[in-house]
Amino acid sequence: MLWRKSNFAPQQSDFAPQQSDFMNPNALRKKIRPAEGAVEALLFIVGVLTVFITISIVLTLGDQALLFFNDPAVTLAEFFGTTQWQPQAGQFGIWALVSATLTTSVVALLVAVPLGLAAALYLSEYASPRVRDILKPLLEVLAGIPTVVYGYFALLFVTPILRTLLGADRVGVYNMLSAGLVMGIMILPLISSMSEDALSAVPRSLREAAYAMGATRLEASVQVVLPAALSGVGAAVILGVSRAVGETMIVAIASGAGPNFSFNPLEAAETMTGHIARISGGDLPYGTLDYSSLFAIALMLFLVTLVLNLISQWFVAKFREQYE
Repeated sequence: MLWRKSNFAPQQSDFAPQQSDFMNPNALRKKIRPAEGAVEALLFIVGVLTVFITISIVLTLGDQALLFFNDPAVTLAEFFGTTQWQPQAGQFGIWALVSATLTTSVVALLVAVPLGLAAALYLSEYASPRVRDILKPLLEVLAGIPTVVYGYFALLFVTPILRTLLGADRVGVYNMLSAGLVMGIMILPLISSMSEDALSAVPRSLREAAYAMGATRLEASVQVVLPAALSGVGAAVILGVSRAVGETMIVAIASGAGPNFSFNPLEAAETMTGHIARISGGDLPYGTLDYSSLFAIALMLFLVTLVLNLISQWFVAKFREQYE
């Protein structure tokens, strides 16, 4: 039986797109489902709302802080150039509060960075998957403890130990050292978790190349994997600094309740956040200089945090490594 070839041979026009399809982009566009459109609209609204809230915060802080700086009793030279903060006495030296903030943050970093990097290296390079699945959630439990609990832990547990070891005559009941140590424990999960994610993202081929050249696991971890993940680790540390600078309850409970220009961690001093928490809890009349000074401190704190976030973004972009 003979068959004609033309009956079964597919024609090119049956499969090739028509010229009209290329001329009409809507014909090639994927049809958007109603649920996807709703999700897209929701995400857009959330993004716009985030920007709106941020701008509102900046405008509120700026408006109230401007009332403080417009007062004839306040000058920028005194605000940034003196070390006594007593608004009731006409003294407006912000460094009395900044020094305590920097001291407690440095102590916290001295605790959190070494321990956090060590924990991240162990979880990423040494721990088995089963051990990692157990230890990482346990470590992140520390991030869920309320900061007021950390504050009383510093005051009632850490401070007595410090007074026993260093001497009660040298360490006060309220001191920046105990507050900084507990703040380091608080930000430890943040640094370790983000650093572990950065280390785990390093390609396996870099580790294998280091092993092939005779490196031990420790040498490969410290000299190859850690530098390759430097951008993520650096961003984790800077975000940890931002978290420490903005901490309130720990320093309000354990650090002290009085401005004191000192970098000695054994002394009591009040941070910017601790001062805001203490003063705002009282009955401050609206529009007074004491009231507007809180917004000046808050604006200063906001600018410090903003600068740290910008440094974090720059650090990530500067030292980011991309692998195939």
